[in-house]
Amino acid sequence: METLTARVKARALALGFTKVGIAEAAPLEDHALRLHEWLSRGYQGSMQWMGRNEEKRGDPRRVLPGCRSVIVVAMNYYTDIAHREEAGKGRISRYAWGDDYHDLLSNRLRLLVQWLLEENPGSEAKLYVDTGPVMEKVWAERAGIGWEGKHTNVITPEVGSWVFLGEILTTLSLERDEPAADHCGDCALCIDACPTGALVEPYVLDSRRCISYLTIEHKGPIDPEIGRNFDGWVYGCDTCQDVCPWNGKFARPTVEEAFMPRDGNIAPDLQTWRNMGPEEFRARFKGSPVTRTRLEGLKRNVREVVQEGDTAS
Repeated sequence: METLTARVKARALALGFTKVGIAEAAPLEDHALRLHEWLSRGYQGSMQWMGRNEEKRGDPRRVLPGCRSVIVVAMNYYTDIAHREEAGKGRISRYAWGDDYHDLLSNRLRLLVQWLLEENPGSEAKLYVDTGPVMEKVWAERAGIGWEGKHTNVITPEVGSWVFLGEILTTLSLERDEPAADHCGDCALCIDACPTGALVEPYVLDSRRCISYLTIEHKGPIDPEIGRNFDGWVYGCDTCQDVCPWNGKFARPTVEEAFMPRDGNIAPDLQTWRNMGPEEFRARFKGSPVTRTRLEGLKRNVREVVQEGDTAS
């Protein structure tokens, strides 16, 4: 007879997730200490929400009383198209070429939670997709999904680091997977390639120097010293992932149509985006992650890249 754990995994894969793993809902004491040290250095920048609910981040039972298992899913978003460097063109992170992954993963996880509760009356569950007091990379590692690479992204041995993550906390006791082993070895290509030196040491990212953080989360002006090294990125940055050998060898195209590039997103015309008005911004990026930076933030990013190009010439 098929176990509940096997049925959960089969259901998750049937919903389109690339990989699913399960971890025991135990305290994350060592990782909680690492998070505290990271926050004490100010590496979170203006993301003050990361410092809230530290005690919950370190123990899922404080998020969901009675939590016994953490179900972690990964979804491949890689599209087999290379970033292009062209005069007058910018670059945006591959993850934002298509639709917003928060919506897609959340909707699929809701279906999984609904099934889980129907099959197990009296149980409880909570889902998260890049939100809430959940240390998703740690749980992905503990659930055997992959390991956190030196660039701080989770690397799966099947498709590299081009994956979105989601979690379900549940009061059900499920069979746990073996934690993933770290296979980065002596490689430091991601650290060497970072245009702004944001990877201050292996597995440690200073968000205040990270292009992804600065072009998405950060509000206000950007330090000119860092802005001149944006390397064409106007929303997010894939440099550390592009050079990762695991991505070079194991990445395979996604089958999700929602992650396919929208027109003009692979190599956006800088002048067009610089002159974009509110209505065009809303229409072009409806249902896209790019709305997170808002129009004024996107135009600021474009100005940085244009200035960078003028300086280089």
